[in-house]
Amino acid sequence: PRHKCGNHKSCPPNYFAFKIVSGAANVVGPSICFDDRILMSSVKNNIGRGLNIALVNGTDGKLLKTGTFDMYSG
Repeated sequence: PRHKCGNHKSCPPNYFAFKIVSGAANVVGPSICFDDRILMSSVKNNIGRGLNIALVNGTDGKLLKTGTFDMYSG
């Protein structure tokens, strides 16, 4: 069976599924999936070098904001 965000198991009721995948240098970009929706990815063109952050409402699961923090350049 298919589970949300491609996880190996289903989440219990009243929990959100998520999956965070790190990138590989500048070849493969990172991605963030939350409740079976891709929030950040190279396809959506909203990722960057460093830390990629997605702020999600913990009650309803709606995306509030995304951002990147470039830890390399300071």
